[in-house]
Amino acid sequence: MTIVKDWERADQAALNSITAVLTDIDDTLTLHGRLPAEAFESIHQLQSAGIRVIPITGRPAGWCDHIARMWPVDAVVGENGAFYFRYDEATRKMQRVYAQAQEERIASQVKLREIAADVLRKFPGTAIASDQAYREIDVAIDFCEDVPPLPLETAQAIADEFARHGATAKVSSIHVNAWFGTHDKLTMSLKLLGDVFGIGGEAAKSCVAYCGDSPNDSPMFAYFPLAIAVANARPLLHLMPAKPAYITEGEGGNGFAEIARKILVSRAHANVI
Repeated sequence: MTIVKDWERADQAALNSITAVLTDIDDTLTLHGRLPAEAFESIHQLQSAGIRVIPITGRPAGWCDHIARMWPVDAVVGENGAFYFRYDEATRKMQRVYAQAQEERIASQVKLREIAADVLRKFPGTAIASDQAYREIDVAIDFCEDVPPLPLETAQAIADEFARHGATAKVSSIHVNAWFGTHDKLTMSLKLLGDVFGIGGEAAKSCVAYCGDSPNDSPMFAYFPLAIAVANARPLLHLMPAKPAYITEGEGGNGFAEIARKILVSRAHANVI
């Protein structure tokens, strides 16, 4: 049985080895649907200290373009690993790398929308996510964000319905995201780390921290030894095939700020010594 430790007990040597922080957005950076100033400032402080910050999210391409351009981040992986976007400030160009060719993405969207229409009929109270207009690859079914919350069991049943049609589907804290293809958050994150930052697959395990909050973060929790969940993940731990190594005291963005604070204090202490 995996014991999830309090974040305050994190190993000092592991903290000092961190060169990149990967983080989910919804309910990890956000708190009650908003991005707290403390969390945003923590991203800036990490980057200023030379630590790369890369959001890994199910949110859509349109949002990710904005995040890559406007936030103090080094890149962003979006739509559950369908792509990574990276804004090069020197050339003022956006680098966009997709897991699928454009023709495949368009064909998949047609099939996904047909399945989604059937899902909405079978599961009353659900809706197409309000950010669907900005998506390029997946379809998102809202069961908790802009509709009255439905139980996780319903969300899992929706995911199973997509799977019955041959799609991949993952349950987040607010949406069920579905897509055709073999990509996921982990594979695209590793591609980004290797392609852009020269951090190969196994090497990433020793210098990358991952922060998340829900069962769909389990593959990331399983891969990265320094995996941290924010406190609101506690009721969901029993649903996670792989659990994080640590959990914070604070929820959402407050928990992320707690993570950043400990990393920065550890680094400052090491530099003084």
